[in-house]
Amino acid sequence: MNERLKRITINPDICHGKPTLRGIRYPVELILELLSSGMSHDEILDDYADLEAEDILAALEYATLLSQVKRTLPLTTF
Repeated sequence: MNERLKRITINPDICHGKPTLRGIRYPVELILELLSSGMSHDEILDDYADLEAEDILAALEYATLLSQVKRTLPLTTF
């Protein structure tokens, strides 16, 4: 595992076991939602003082790994 991905933690006692950043109760999905809404890295870091630039990159790298699947279903099937 690379160093950046070590920032992603999964603990059943934190955020119901969702992947978080460094165990500080910021779910990876929150960072991805903020980015997809158009917020810049700097805006996120300004709004969430506990986060570091590497945390945002870790969230993106984690999402990249999750998307590397052999087969996906169209979103319309959900």
